[in-house]
Parts: sequence; C-alpha cells; structure tokens
Amino acid sequence: MSSPSRADDLAAWRKEIETERAMKDEFMGRHPESPFVSGRVPFHSLVYFPIEPKFRVRATLERPAVPEEAYLRTNRDNQAVMRYLGDLLFSIGGRSLRLRVYHAGEGVGTSVFVPFRDATSGRESYGPGRYLTLELNEADVYDLDFNRAFNPYCAYTDEYECGFPPAENDLPVAVRAGEKVWAAERNPRTPSSLVLARQGRLRPTPAPARPARSRTRRAPPKGGARRRARR
Repeated sequence: MSSPSRADDLAAWRKEIETERAMKDEFMGRHPESPFVSGRVPFHSLVYFPIEPKFRVRATLERPAVPEEAYLRTNRDNQAVMRYLGDLLFSIGGRSLRLRVYHAGEGVGTSVFVPFRDATSGRESYGPGRYLTLELNEADVYDLDFNRAFNPYCAYTDEYECGFPPAENDLPVAVRAGEKVWAAERNPRTPSSLVLARQGRLRPTPAPARPARSRTRRAPPKGGARRRARR
C-alpha cells in the first residue's frame, strides 16, 4: 500500500477543520454554556476566512530560564494574571515572527494560550485580538495553525471577561485565516476602544432632576391639619 500523498494529507486536514467548525456552530447555537445561549444573544453561524495552508506553520518555543508572571489587560479594564512561558518562533511568507505564549494557571493542564492581533484586526477580524491554543510537548516544536484562530467570548457578548494580546503579540502581517469578526457592530478597532466603549455603556445614568416645588401653600382642610400619607 502506498503512503498517503501530500494532497491526501491536505484534504484530511481541511476536512478536520471543516468538521471542527460545524461542531462549534452546533455548540454555540444550542449548548447551555454557549455565550449566545447563556447570554440570550441571537445566534448566526460563525464566519471564517477561507482555509489557507500557508498559515499553518512550524514553530519552536524559545523559553526563558524561569517562567515569569505576566498581566494581560482585560475588556473590563482589569488584569488577568498569566504565566509567560516563552516565545514561539516561526515565519510567514519568508518573514520571521514571534508570539508570546501564556499559561492560565491551575485547571488547564498542559494547554497554553497564544493571544494575537494582526493587520486584519479591527477590519476583517475582531479588533481586540484572537486566540490560539496549543498543548505543550517535550520537543517544544509545534504545528501553529492560524486556520484554527478563534474569537474570545467577549466578541459576542459583554457578559464575559477576556484578556487582550500584549503589544509584543501584534503581528505586522495580515493573517487572513481562522475566525473573522462575528458582527460589524461588535468590532472595536483596538483593545482600548473596547474598554472605553464598555465603560460608556456602563456609566450610570444621572437621576432626572426633580421639579421645583411651588412656594404657594395650600390651606389645610377644614376640621384640622392634613395627615401625612404613610409609606
């Protein structure tokens, strides 16, 4: 039996991504833990760039001697505490690039988190940034597939808090792969503009001014003083 050809491998990879996307739509539209279902947000299918092999690249993780604590700004203007594990080194179109990798702490095992922005952010893709996840391995060599890039839940509803990519993870290239912006009206250009917009929406509405009281006093009813109404 002959070994699978590259064309067969590509076809299988495309089919896998298409299946993942269909399953994600099913989850988002029906599952109680979906941000749409839990937030009572009307759902329509997620939107993606065409699947593109050139945005699936080999990357190596360059680690510091000791992992460092890091703080990522969030859409609620808080700070998410992460562990900075190192930089993924890779290239796209012959251009050498890097992305910082974070571990979110207990409960996620060996899964790591790669937030990023690129030249499509705030236009074709979600302005505050997109995410990739990877499973750590001993070799520290990874299949970095931007076709699997996804939006944080705060792209769909304000009910969720999400961390923004650091400035170091702003890629100077257009990554037209993975999930696109879900709705044009929910696509702030930058992380800061999302924070400002959210603060504006949550700013308390001032109480309406009370009408000025008339200085003219009414005569009490005959037979004695008026009773105060009980509250």
